[in-house]
Amino acid sequence: MTLAETCGQMILGGFAGTSLPSSYARALAAGERAGAILFRRNVTQDVLAVSELTASIRAAASPNATGSPIVAVDQEGGRVARLGPPVLTLPPAARLGATLNEAFVERVAEAQGSELMALGFTTSFAPVLDIHTHPDNPVIGDRAFGRTPETVTAMALAFARGLQKAGLFACGKHYPGHGDTEKDSHFDRPTVHGDRARLERVELAPFAAAARAGIAALMTAHVVYPALDDKPATLSKVICTDILRNQLGFRGALLSDDLEMKAVAALAPIDALAVDAVEAGCDLLLICANEEAQARAHEALVRRAEARSTFRLRCEEAQARVAVLRALPMRPEREREKLVQIVGGEKSRGVRNELEELAELAARGQTS
Repeated sequence: MTLAETCGQMILGGFAGTSLPSSYARALAAGERAGAILFRRNVTQDVLAVSELTASIRAAASPNATGSPIVAVDQEGGRVARLGPPVLTLPPAARLGATLNEAFVERVAEAQGSELMALGFTTSFAPVLDIHTHPDNPVIGDRAFGRTPETVTAMALAFARGLQKAGLFACGKHYPGHGDTEKDSHFDRPTVHGDRARLERVELAPFAAAARAGIAALMTAHVVYPALDDKPATLSKVICTDILRNQLGFRGALLSDDLEMKAVAALAPIDALAVDAVEAGCDLLLICANEEAQARAHEALVRRAEARSTFRLRCEEAQARVAVLRALPMRPEREREKLVQIVGGEKSRGVRNELEELAELAARGQTS
């Protein structure tokens, strides 16, 4: 693998439109992207069209890269779901967490994961490992499985097991915790206050448990934790390497949240952000919309790797972790008749019925 390919496997980008742009296809073919993340702008309710889009990403990918390209989507449930019906629609994580039923949550996630696998995805960026500890949090809220470390840990890891049973890789987010903020990192730079002992007892607890459980991937938060560092977590070596790798023992791939979000984009150009995030310990950089920004980030990584042998070694380490994610076996279903038997099929209908019963109980103020 060339240096350009090594650095390219550290970038996961997005694009506009419901078909793969030729520009993005060329970047995939050159090995300069690890795959793609799809949003609502990219998908329709036609499951065959979604399947064809993911197939085009696989077909365009460089043969020099290990395994299948990463094809990702944010399909948590509730208000964060890019794919609509007939894909299985999940309630917010808070409603699942309130059941305190790990087997049920695992079964729900496996049903969702089976549909996503059939459609050609390799991951849903889930579960949320944040704890809903701030009542005025504008971005987490009911995306969290609960309000305590114990509930979030149990329910989120059950969800991760379900995704992994279906063959996807789970990606817990947003390390080291976005639940106690008053600002949304899409638009501002949030801060989580509290001493280190409190952070370890509350925010870090689900991530520590996920690391012990061998979760495949985690995603960073663009949040400042003054008790740990004065930099946002995505750009902090203390948080991404010293604590996550050396203290918590995480061995999977660490993804940055989208580097186009204002919490970090306001700090520096994308070139510098990409280098700083990798030096901090991120292995795969999300740049979710701007293809030109993706190209600039790639060029910056190559330039720094050419200039500094230590950075080149860091890139090789990161690429090796991403290669583990890409090595997972894919089982996409291209035949329409078989696809519709899976997406919205018998397994999903059974889970949907259970979810409807759950919603009825919730409406009556009861628990399952």
